[in-house]
Amino acid sequence: MSYDLYHTTSSNISKLITRSYSTSFSIAVSTLQPKIRADIYNIYGFVRLADEIVDTFQEHRKAELLYRFEAQFYQAYYEGISLNPVLHAFVRTVKKYDISLDLVDDFIESMKMDLGKVLYSKKNYDKYIHGSANVVGLMCLYVFVEGDLEKYEKLKKPAMMLGSAFQKVNFLRDLKDDIHLLDRQYFPGFNSNNFSDEIKKQIVAEIENEFADAFQGVKRLPVNSRLAVYIAYKYYRLLLRKLKRTSSKKILTQRVRVPNYQKMVVLADSFIRHKVNII
Repeated sequence: MSYDLYHTTSSNISKLITRSYSTSFSIAVSTLQPKIRADIYNIYGFVRLADEIVDTFQEHRKAELLYRFEAQFYQAYYEGISLNPVLHAFVRTVKKYDISLDLVDDFIESMKMDLGKVLYSKKNYDKYIHGSANVVGLMCLYVFVEGDLEKYEKLKKPAMMLGSAFQKVNFLRDLKDDIHLLDRQYFPGFNSNNFSDEIKKQIVAEIENEFADAFQGVKRLPVNSRLAVYIAYKYYRLLLRKLKRTSSKKILTQRVRVPNYQKMVVLADSFIRHKVNII
């Protein structure tokens, strides 16, 4: 009997998770070439489940769940199968592209940092950004270059910068919930009492510099993924511009969002630019 149905079903579950949790990201992923699309869904499914453990499952033993999740990943990796469809699909992608297990370890370590009260020094902040964002960009890059390690090394730094910029935009957007619901303060030297327009300006400038470095890599991505990453890049740049125009006081009291019609404008503009090759 063929395993194909189980493989396909497992990937479809990761696809469903992606579409359920992130409309914007799933729109971008849908523009990837079909041969790599499922693998990006598989990466997102894995990352999302770990994130849910530390962010959402507050009434459960989060540490126990996360450590069990980590153990189940390694069991699936070495046995080649898991009855957790998301882990099964992710392991297949990891093995298909020989994604470094160091990246998986670094990601899990960052998730463990979210288990307790979070108030970061610069050193721990950088460590968290690397594990929660940079390595996710690198996992995706393994898929985008389809085994071309020379391309991977050339695009490694901008991929990390893009992941970092995305994560820091998320931190800024989610400041209210991180502080009041999750008791987390990611930006070093900041707390809810001293967050000001000047501090926000410094954070935005840092993110803009990372986006500038990352964009040089976006332009050099293989054609199989360039449009998708460009759409995500443009969406996050738009979100950052809205945060830049929003007062620090307002960011602390509400979540800034990009309306759906503006997302559609980003999508249309990106398609046009890709079509005429001016990305």
